[in-house]
Formats: sequence, structure tokens, C-alpha cells
Amino acid sequence: MMKKIYVIRHCEAEGQPSEAKLTNKGDIQALELAEFFLDTKIDRIISSPYKRAIQSIQPLANLLNVEIELNSLLSERVLSTNNYSDWYEKLRNTFNDFELKFEGGESSQEAAKRIIGVVEEVFKSENENTIIVTHGNLMALLLNYVNKKFGFDDWKNLSNPDVFLLKVQNDNVTYARLWKQD
Repeated sequence: MMKKIYVIRHCEAEGQPSEAKLTNKGDIQALELAEFFLDTKIDRIISSPYKRAIQSIQPLANLLNVEIELNSLLSERVLSTNNYSDWYEKLRNTFNDFELKFEGGESSQEAAKRIIGVVEEVFKSENENTIIVTHGNLMALLLNYVNKKFGFDDWKNLSNPDVFLLKVQNDNVTYARLWKQD
């Protein structure tokens, strides 16, 4: 049996805090996401507890009558509790050094471990088709785990929303980007 995990980056949001809602455009994107998956069999939906992630998948969950499971391991990565003006460069550096860690934040290695744990649990479960809704940085770290060539520049090119399909067959994991942003 081939297992499929659809990894989704949330739709456009008003900001970074956990309570940040989707923008009007993000609400429309969530409806487009629901339409995108309408003919796909989905057994399970797991989401970051952040409001923007839940709002991104709620229209589809309602249509499919599938409960959204909240999992804090899928929460946004905290780069640091300090507000750095050069955060972009600091983030780039964490893609080059997975153990690099800034005050109050988590390393790429620590953040990747969270989402990889969720994915491994899903692959071991009975479900064939699962959706995981998360954030761009965690998504990029997961894709880097599957393919070491996926790096900072690939993270920069992710869209809101974005969808990747992970497939596992005979312990071989592959991924493909499914979402084509306008």
C-alpha cells in the first residue's frame, strides 16, 4: 500500500503571531484549496494549532466532514525571542548549519525533528491519505530531510498556500510539488 501525505503551507495571513488570521485573499485561497482537494480521498487532517493554519484547511475539513487534529509539533518555528533586523540572514545561516541556534529559538535540527516525528507517525498509521497543515519553515526543513538539496532558496520560493505530496512505498520517500501559484 502506498501512503500519501499532503503537506500544506497555510494561506496568506495577516502576520506571524499564533492568533493571526487569514487575509481576505487568504480566505479565498482556503476555498481554492478545498476545491483543489475535492476529488481526493482524505482520511485524516492534522494541523498546526495556529489560527492561520486551521483557517486554511477548515473549508476542506467541512466539505469532507473530517475532523481537524491539532498538533503543536507543527507550530511555527521560533528563530529567536530577539527581534533581529537581519533575521533573514540568520535564517539563511540556519539552513547552512542545522545546529545553529539563536537566543530563545530552536535550531533547524530541532524544528525538523518535530515535523519529521509527525510524518513518521502518519506513515506508521493505518491511514492512506493524510493532510498535514504547517508553516513554510517547517515545510522546507521536512523537504530538506527528504532531499538534502532543498534549501534556503527553495524556502524563499514557497507560496502561500503551497502543497507538496510525500509518498512512501517500500520505505522509499519521494515528494512532488502540486500547487501551482498564479
